Amino acid sequence: MTIRRLPPELVSRIAAGEVVERPASAVKELVENAIDAGAAAIEIQADGGGLTRILVADDGTGLSPDELPIAVERHATSKLSAGPDGAFDLLRIATLGFRGEALPSIGSVARLQVTGRRAGEPAHSILVEGGAVGPVAPAAFAGGHGARVEVRDLFYATPARLKFMKSPRAEAQAIAEEVKRQAMAHAEVAFSLDLDGRRALRLPAEAAGEAGRLARLAAILGPDFADNALAIDQTRDGVRLIGHAGVPTFNRGNAAHQYLFVNGRPVRDRLLQGALRAAYADFLARDRHPVAALHLELDPTLVDVNVHPAKAEVRFRDPALVRGLIVGALRHALAGAGHRASTTVAAEALAGFRPGFGGPEWSPGPSAAGFSAWRAGGWRAETAVLEGVAEISARFEPPATGAAGGLAEPGATFDEVDYPLGAARAQLHETYIVAQTRDGVVIVDQHAAHERLVYERMKEGMAGGGVPRQALLMPQVVELDPAEAERVAARADELADLGLVVEPFGPGAVLVRETPAALGEADAAGLVRDIADDLAENGAALALKERLEHVAATMACHGSVRAGRRLTAPEMNALLRQMEATPHSGQCNHGRPTYVELKLADIERLFGRR
Repeated sequence: MTIRRLPPELVSRIAAGEVVERPASAVKELVENAIDAGAAAIEIQADGGGLTRILVADDGTGLSPDELPIAVERHATSKLSAGPDGAFDLLRIATLGFRGEALPSIGSVARLQVTGRRAGEPAHSILVEGGAVGPVAPAAFAGGHGARVEVRDLFYATPARLKFMKSPRAEAQAIAEEVKRQAMAHAEVAFSLDLDGRRALRLPAEAAGEAGRLARLAAILGPDFADNALAIDQTRDGVRLIGHAGVPTFNRGNAAHQYLFVNGRPVRDRLLQGALRAAYADFLARDRHPVAALHLELDPTLVDVNVHPAKAEVRFRDPALVRGLIVGALRHALAGAGHRASTTVAAEALAGFRPGFGGPEWSPGPSAAGFSAWRAGGWRAETAVLEGVAEISARFEPPATGAAGGLAEPGATFDEVDYPLGAARAQLHETYIVAQTRDGVVIVDQHAAHERLVYERMKEGMAGGGVPRQALLMPQVVELDPAEAERVAARADELADLGLVVEPFGPGAVLVRETPAALGEADAAGLVRDIADDLAENGAALALKERLEHVAATMACHGSVRAGRRLTAPEMNALLRQMEATPHSGQCNHGRPTYVELKLADIERLFGRR
């Protein structure tokens, strides 16, 4: 077979297939160019799903007539600077675009017109049609300076690509999603988007800082997210994580509402998504997903953004550090939320009183069926530190504090309705506790609430005293790839803290001597192989941790107060006080809310009093 050189126009179209997969890809590249040019406001228009026409206009630095021909050449860019020796450093990328492929790639498959104007200079434009570059000519330009890029008949030069496009409506939705991601990444920039002549998005520029980021997120994700978002700001070894994440009960059925940014660049990264899932693993069922917008800020030399033509993926020099930072920061924020639950829980409850409302569908959590380690009556005897409601209520005494948290005046009595979850007034159907607060009513699912309390105590016990282990009668040899066996053996001390005792057994195997007692008759070989996969991908033994957490959640479900048990008033109040003092008590182990709070004003509206 003879080796041939491809013609330049074919090379450009192949490159365009990597960079411009669909109209939204073209919008992404053009918007990133505008942001890199220092734009304070960006206008986007798209017709026919972007296949007919795309316009991106900005008020950035603009382009001079001499720069226009170079801008549409392949691998020509202003985003990289040469060092003293004349070499370009691809490991220190401080801009969003740097490959110099966007404009020539779009121009090779569409009709592209680029108009630019620098401050104090006349405007000029250049036209590229199917890769053919026209001359630079004077042009009209509204505004003082900036750039205006118009793309018509996208993929007309490669008609086969049009067959793989979705409907114009679907492509327009993809453009809107891309603009939203860019807007969340750059809250200080104003964005406007028109689809087929209709206003789709208007986002004014926000102030720098947390307040501005949250205002931009509220404008895109809705005010409910702002009401239920936890602020994140943690730094570890020079890597900073900022952003907002929703409380666990504010969740979705898919991961489409998870937005991740690295140095201002929207990315879809398996490591970051896995860390987000691990942080919420204790609080959500597997088919529910958190809502979050997280920004990673780190030295450009610590992340490689040159691993994907569309710059949608990144690679970290220390992925374990990044993962640990995300998981630790999110769990710290969730712990700080205490017993807080989503405000939308009350809204859904109130909507349930209206005709025709079916209510939210909560997915079931992990099943307890087949759990071999738990035995009827055995768990309570073996875990005496896990108290029941009766034991807690026996020593419960109201604190001598006032409603504002300070010391009460001598002789004053404390009113329990001033507690966050109020004072218990009744028990309905031996399942639900009704409590009165100063300005409303709280309804608590006694089983779900106590399940979370028991689980949190179990986790404290595991963290404080280590995980109980059971020795195997016959140590088991697990065959692995030599590299996998070396990784597992190198983490033997960490695994021992989790209850799994392993040691090297030749170049391609490990010997398992002890397993966590909570796992019962565990599949040691399968567990070790899962751990080896986790170590290869994430640098941490997540499989074992998640299995232990799953078992602990199942144990907590069995060891908690069951629905149908009648509670006394002191027992109910004791449960409420424990919820107030326990992190994450706003949701059970499966992500369902443990209580619903109805404000008096909302109840009055139900009866037409307001």
